[in-house]
Amino acid sequence: MSGVWVFKNGVVRLVENGAAAGGEAVRRRKALVHTPSGQVVRSYAELESELRALGWERYYEDPALYQFHKRGALDLISLPADFARFSSVHMYDIVIKNRDSFRVVDV
Repeated sequence: MSGVWVFKNGVVRLVENGAAAGGEAVRRRKALVHTPSGQVVRSYAELESELRALGWERYYEDPALYQFHKRGALDLISLPADFARFSSVHMYDIVIKNRDSFRVVDV
């Protein structure tokens, strides 16, 4: 049983498979925003440029991943090679490790 719990008119009910009362999906898309410039990150090239400016270095060992490491820290950012599979989990990982430079917003 999967879905979303909806509270309406004092009644809580489970709406199956995330469908709202009107049949629309409740899922929201997220976007990673570079905070100083206010620009939405739309490609790995843009992201890599911003991360390099913050002192991150890219590892080229695994072609299935984009990996970044910061010298003097234990942090590692691992992202899928296909930008289409770049999800909110990956976005929040970047935000946590670069608190003042990135944020995640609803689109």
